[in-house]
Amino acid sequence: MTTNSFSLQIRDDQIGVITMDIAGESMNVLKAAFADEISSLLSEINANTQLKGLVFISGKADSFIAGADISMLDACHTAAEAEAIGRMGQQMFDQLEQLKIPLVAAIHGPCLGGGLELAMACHARVATSDSKTVMGLPEVQLGLLPGSGGTQRLPRLVGLQKALDMILTGKQLRASQAKKAGLVDEVVPQSILLDAAVQRALKGKIVREQPALNLVGKVLERTPFGRNVLFNQARKQTLKKTQGNYPAPIKILDVIKTGVDSGMQAGLAAEAKAFGELCMTKESAALRSLFFATTQMKKETGAGDTKPQKVTKAAVLGGGLMGGGIANVTATKAGVPVRIKDISEEGISNALKYSYSLLQKKFKRRFISKAEMQKQLLRITGTTDYSGFHDADIVVEAVFEDLALKQKMVSDIEQHCHDSTIFASNTSSLPINQIAAKATRPENVIGLHYFSPVDKMPLVEVIAHDTTSAQTIATTVAFARKQGKTPIVVKDGAGFYVNRILALYMNEAANILLEGEPVEKIDKALVKFGFPVGPITLLDEVGIDVGAKISPILAHELGERFVAPAAFDKLLADGRKGKKTEKGFYLYGKNAAKGKKQVDESVYGVLALTPAPKLNTDEISSRCIVQMLNEAVRTLEEGIIASPRDGDIGAIFGIGFPPFLGGPFRYIDQLGADNLVAQLRNLESRFGSRFSPAALLVTMAEQKQRFYN
Repeated sequence: MTTNSFSLQIRDDQIGVITMDIAGESMNVLKAAFADEISSLLSEINANTQLKGLVFISGKADSFIAGADISMLDACHTAAEAEAIGRMGQQMFDQLEQLKIPLVAAIHGPCLGGGLELAMACHARVATSDSKTVMGLPEVQLGLLPGSGGTQRLPRLVGLQKALDMILTGKQLRASQAKKAGLVDEVVPQSILLDAAVQRALKGKIVREQPALNLVGKVLERTPFGRNVLFNQARKQTLKKTQGNYPAPIKILDVIKTGVDSGMQAGLAAEAKAFGELCMTKESAALRSLFFATTQMKKETGAGDTKPQKVTKAAVLGGGLMGGGIANVTATKAGVPVRIKDISEEGISNALKYSYSLLQKKFKRRFISKAEMQKQLLRITGTTDYSGFHDADIVVEAVFEDLALKQKMVSDIEQHCHDSTIFASNTSSLPINQIAAKATRPENVIGLHYFSPVDKMPLVEVIAHDTTSAQTIATTVAFARKQGKTPIVVKDGAGFYVNRILALYMNEAANILLEGEPVEKIDKALVKFGFPVGPITLLDEVGIDVGAKISPILAHELGERFVAPAAFDKLLADGRKGKKTEKGFYLYGKNAAKGKKQVDESVYGVLALTPAPKLNTDEISSRCIVQMLNEAVRTLEEGIIASPRDGDIGAIFGIGFPPFLGGPFRYIDQLGADNLVAQLRNLESRFGSRFSPAALLVTMAEQKQRFYN
């Protein structure tokens, strides 16, 4: 039998193979419409008394099931409608679990969300050893919980502690990890996946034992007292991590506890209800919008219909921290050979060591084999001259923020590389048109602004100046995407987008500090708001000297609102550059207490101030945030960013703007442009023109407009 998305073939050994293959889609996703198709299949299966077992497999080359179709949740108008979708999924998978003959999931590629819930409803799971094969329940990242039995089946398969860790974080397991956890029964090479699954089905149903636990695990998971301790601790840690800004993790804890305390059916009822409620929260709506935005961006070249050229070799100028990081993601994620040039052998050595250290960690954690580690390392080579640069398709410059030096680099590349080699500058503040000012081929010059640390930060800004060609833009965007990055294309201008909105936020935090608010109070206020770290901590991390270098460039190009407080010169005069020199706002090294971040109280003396707290947490966060929101609107008004969507992605992935708010522009819609203008006018009357609202924002407030319909 064959339906639109499923086919059933009966083998000679009386094992039925159900193949899922959604026509026209690169990956399988679960849809509500499949309920009828699966019911029809099951009717045929139950009518066939000759069948000895079943194997469920994907017809896609590199994926099992990537999850459920998120768009069907956006179509829900009430919690009851969303709850009904959850219940439908539960019933569908319950039918699979109740089959009298063994059902084995044969898993290759991503098996996520609803895909893993389906696999867990099967009686056994066989997975491939391929690196593409990962399993997880990432619903929490969309402000949801697994709604088709995942909160109930996973703890019964892997134990309570492991299940909580996976569901609360959305963590994904590779096949070997899944086997160790008890989620998978067998790991095999892809070439024998179907055969291994068939053999497993022929053995009959497995009688499952409880997950293997050590003594402490048994006390915590199998006694009422231990479970209470476990859930209480999980709740405390969750609230500490989320600051109470995300409702999904608390609902997850409640639903799993219900299932553990009151049984599977009570757990499933609680799961479906909570799923429906979470679908209607503004936090989930914001996180889902982020998912749709990033999915849409993956299909765009950044230059209309222009197709990117293939990059077969790259080069990096500068072997410092940024250069080493860029070389690393080029070799390990993009799989492109990369040549590093530095003025010294030491610089090259440091850049190579950077990649070696990261790959060594992966090898030790068994993410990659020794052979794969060596293969990736061999893609990185170094030189102190331009040998080996002649065939580079793209050269990324990561040298000091010095305009003359960067212009010389452009000239050098034009001499030593071919006519279509792209010169991409990793400048954080210098306008690209100035870097390209003396270029013979300015159409090949572009900005490619990474964030530190390069191997972890997901965003890059692709900055086109007036004469950058569409081909250069498209190729650079594709290259960044191969490196595992989310690129946004922004127009040329000082600070571009991310550093520009960040600068005013940081400046305002500095102004609040100089008014007498304690360092830790300012940081805590913004962490409570939803940022991963506070602005003063961030300044220490990035480097106080870096901020001091960028500020005059922004002030010169964009006006006096970007002038940093003069008192900060005193910090540099005192040798305070932040974490890298173990001297900044916080204590580092031997002066710091273990496990706790402590303010270096001597910083107040350097700034000639005595802490005198006056403001409440909301006032502190509000003053910093409205500066960021206002400047984000200005960048849209000036065409620096092409759309509110790009601005939201840039702020979330570039500086950790709270994802549950959806980004600066979605947050303005939530606040109301008129309310934001009123806040800015009030602050303007107290503190001056740095709070003057953007013209576009004033217009939107007057006309009651929104950034998103």
